[in-house]
Amino acid sequence: QVQLVESGGGLVEPGGSLRLSCAASAASGMIFRSYTMGWYRQAPGKQRELVAAITGGGSTNYADSVKGRCTISRDNAKNTIYLEMNSLKPEDTAVYYCNVYLFGLNYWGQGTQVTVSS
Repeated sequence: QVQLVESGGGLVEPGGSLRLSCAASAASGMIFRSYTMGWYRQAPGKQRELVAAITGGGSTNYADSVKGRCTISRDNAKNTIYLEMNSLKPEDTAVYYCNVYLFGLNYWGQGTQVTVSS
């Protein structure tokens, strides 16, 4: 069984910053370093969308809406990925989910709420 646990969300003013974390674990003790992991978000009334992803080799890709403002990274020793978000805008408000695709299945965390508001 794979578990993804997100943390770091919260309420921030426009222009502020947040750092999200996602710790991955599995009953088998597997290591996630070889797998692509990503951050998605879902705003009320909207479809879930990719924010950023990082491969096992460290290659990254970002949604156009966050390019230049967000940085995804990973610490393979800790089975953890991060999303550094800067210059946050009200339209970044959403529940942010961590994802990993393994053996034909999508695994999701429980989500962490990010609210950007003054």
